[in-house]
Amino acid sequence: MFRKAKRRPPNRNPLPISVPESINQSLSIDFMSDSLYCGRKYRTFSVVDDFNREALTIEVDLNLPAARIIRVLARIASWRGYPVKLRMDNGSEFISVKLADWAEYHDVELEFIQPGKPFQNSYVEKFNRKFRNEVLDRHLFFSLSEVREEADRWMVEYNTERPHDSLRKMTPEEYAERAENSKYLL
Repeated sequence: MFRKAKRRPPNRNPLPISVPESINQSLSIDFMSDSLYCGRKYRTFSVVDDFNREALTIEVDLNLPAARIIRVLARIASWRGYPVKLRMDNGSEFISVKLADWAEYHDVELEFIQPGKPFQNSYVEKFNRKFRNEVLDRHLFFSLSEVREEADRWMVEYNTERPHDSLRKMTPEEYAERAENSKYLL
């Protein structure tokens, strides 16, 4: 009989969080958990572009394994392109070999924050806090489809109607458009 070695995440020494200079340079990803009225737990998976704080998706399901995360990231890449870097914590889905293989194949750098230091992933943490306060804590959901519908509605509002102080009082959509247009004006 062989004893299985304890699996430990590799040492993480990330650089201080910085603001990217354009869209798709750095995406932050994270999970949250909540429960339906019946008590059944579900998870949400959020993807945020660090440049303009745009919410790219909020995936909702009972279980979100690494293979599902890869499909979600591939779906985003199909209309947006592959990011240069993904910033994340050390969750089991994120340290999987499948995700590492996917990232290597598509030349996407995986940047892990240090354990116990969520501020190193502050863009998605702030987004998740707003989503929890304004959606998950304010509504009583009876089904996953209700959560998905409300998450989609809120995400559209977040991206297109809500100005952000960090974006000079522009919405994520407006900020991205202005940044893109300023490239052509130079």
